[in-house]
Amino acid sequence: MSVTDVFPLIKAPEDWPVPVVATIAMVCLAGLDLAGAVLAKEWATNGSVRALVLGAGAFLVLLWVYASSLRYAELALVTMGWVVMLQVGLVLVDRWRYGVELPTGKWVAIGVVLVAQAYLVLAPSATQASAAAGGGG
Repeated sequence: MSVTDVFPLIKAPEDWPVPVVATIAMVCLAGLDLAGAVLAKEWATNGSVRALVLGAGAFLVLLWVYASSLRYAELALVTMGWVVMLQVGLVLVDRWRYGVELPTGKWVAIGVVLVAQAYLVLAPSATQASAAAGGGG
């Protein structure tokens, strides 16, 4: 008996294109990670055992979704997309829930970092670029 017999990986419908599956995975991963981060903050601030248990559960589900998504999409693509979405969510949660005020310079830096990360996610991968370069000669 293997672990995947007890916890089978999530399977996407076969007719769904890989970009759709990857995007859904990134959104789910960012949401789970954001929920886990907020629950960790609540546990650290208030000592809530409920927040600890729910946060640990969120991160276990996150690992399951992450492993499942890697059957369909590249590791770097899924991870970078997840991180970009998570960063936006964390900045917004800090701003609205915890009242963190950032100066204009930090907002500009956040924008530059997000644009750079978007480029990393959306630009052609190295294997596609090298295949295209090699195919022309």
